[in-house]
Amino acid sequence: MKNLRSYYKIVMLAALVTVGQSCKKYLDITPDNVATIDYTFRNRNEAEDYLFTCYSTMQHLNDVVNNPGFVYSSEIVYPNTLNDHYFNEAGFNLIRGLQSNSNVSLNYWDGANGGLAIFQALRRCNIMLENIDKPIDLSASEKKRWIAETKFLKAYYHYYLIRMYGPMLLIKENFPINASAEEVKRKRSSVDEGFEYVVSLLDEAIPDLPPVIDNQATEFGRITKFIALSVKAEILTTAASPLFNGNPDYAGFKDHDGKNLFSTTYDAGKWQKAADACKAAITECEAQGLKLYTTPPTVGVGNVSDKLKKVLTLQNDITEKWEQNPELIWAMNYGFTYQNFTIPRMTSAAVGLASTNPGTFAVPIQTADLFYTDKGVPINEDKTWDYTNRNSTQTGDDSSAPLIMSGYETAKAHFNRELRFYADIGFDGGIWFGNGKRDESTAYYVQARGPYALAGPKSISATNITGYWPKKLANYLSVYDNIFTTENYHLPVMRLSGLYLLYAEALNEVQGPTAEVYSYIDRVRARAGLDGVQASWSNYSKNPSKPGSKDGLRAIIHQERRIELCFEAQSGWDLRRWKELQDVLSKPIQGWNIYEGTAVNYYRPQTIIQPVFGIKDYLWPISTNDLIVNNNLTQNPYW
Repeated sequence: MKNLRSYYKIVMLAALVTVGQSCKKYLDITPDNVATIDYTFRNRNEAEDYLFTCYSTMQHLNDVVNNPGFVYSSEIVYPNTLNDHYFNEAGFNLIRGLQSNSNVSLNYWDGANGGLAIFQALRRCNIMLENIDKPIDLSASEKKRWIAETKFLKAYYHYYLIRMYGPMLLIKENFPINASAEEVKRKRSSVDEGFEYVVSLLDEAIPDLPPVIDNQATEFGRITKFIALSVKAEILTTAASPLFNGNPDYAGFKDHDGKNLFSTTYDAGKWQKAADACKAAITECEAQGLKLYTTPPTVGVGNVSDKLKKVLTLQNDITEKWEQNPELIWAMNYGFTYQNFTIPRMTSAAVGLASTNPGTFAVPIQTADLFYTDKGVPINEDKTWDYTNRNSTQTGDDSSAPLIMSGYETAKAHFNRELRFYADIGFDGGIWFGNGKRDESTAYYVQARGPYALAGPKSISATNITGYWPKKLANYLSVYDNIFTTENYHLPVMRLSGLYLLYAEALNEVQGPTAEVYSYIDRVRARAGLDGVQASWSNYSKNPSKPGSKDGLRAIIHQERRIELCFEAQSGWDLRRWKELQDVLSKPIQGWNIYEGTAVNYYRPQTIIQPVFGIKDYLWPISTNDLIVNNNLTQNPYW
């Protein structure tokens, strides 16, 4: 942290200047420059503005190109050879091994290279708590709620840093403005101490948070009890996971005083705490009316078959309007602003807009291969599916409609897949409903083979390097034609289906396969049109006993989460806490041979990125400058 004493003087004079645009302005208010804290907290309205300033950093955390959970999972990759640079590409370049402790990418410690200054956000929260008694017209009930919201924000900001950096500086209180240079040099707390502090803040906050938001016009996006309980469940599950629970890779990680910063002993009790927290969150969510999104959309939908309605339902479970989506636990107030990177060109008019709407969020073949067959098991396990010849070609016909264009030659791997595959991924020959079309009979399909195809390579800056698009992130009502018209939505931070799978994961770690574990996995699978885990594996898998063991069911749950939450900035965090990201990034990242116009040549996998990832990359480095400024800090292992 750079010159902390100077920061305390500055923060008394000015609030953080936020950037970007928000569709809910009340959570992005920053007070004008003020002379004193007393002025900032002179009345209720001024204090509320400062509360929203405490929220402001959190609102920006959902910018996916700067979110490690999104860019560091390899679910979506991005070229590093473009002439046009639409955003900071540092996050997408992490898988290329471009991280260093002298120039940290997505630096959330200092607020640099795409990262936000979270320590500044923590200090604003402390200023809020220190001065909450000053507004003379603030009611007792509002005061309790604002304190609870601020404590939640403190907990979430600390948690964000812990899952990136591990042992963390706990900013429980701000130092006085006259603190000495040595006093402001905080020491890192152990990982266990950090998680305990975060959970204690949430436990203090939860009783005073509202159960729901009554006035959505003025308060939507503020924290509720079920949001806080769900975040607590995720935090405790993270604390119980292999990266943080007795990780032998960090057995010798100590501070300068010899204090162990990671526990070297696995604690099975952490999984029980996680399971209990997940169940409490589920109970509260369901009590407030949350349920899985199962209603087919009707806006802009005309004559559509039942099968395509199911695909639209799955696609719309994240792009539906927040206030109309019963599954959405929490989202940020900023909308998802990258739809022009997710939609392929499907009309000749769209080709003329390629430079501004490039469609360059590319899905690797490995991500497409994650999705099950229509029998509900992995493609390499399904004894009825031709895994060996998956890259050969097949022509769409009536049996594959309305998912694949009839008469169009595409990869055999695109046939007989689960419905989430067709909802989430756009591919050569795949039907793309929407984009201004209301009826199934007139729906567009993707043509991606070679530079003469509508969606094929058009320029260095308008080329999808794999031939797959993250369709899930495109609202079906958005239109890419002679103009680009966006139907906005809020990318979820947490959905009920994710919470169900989180509970199944924790419960399996506690007691192994049980009827309750299966039931929560099967709720999610049923919405996707699949049979239950036991039935699917028993009838179709080459490994029918897999769901019957803790290890086997763990692997199933992990894949289920990666499928269900694909492209939602979750898998990067999951793979990290599971210690599975190194395995995922140990293999070449591949796409199709995109410059070839014939199917036989196009469907030849090509390596597009050789990822670089080692044990050290599980935790972010602390910048060299910070280690110099604060000599109480120790660098993270292997950096």
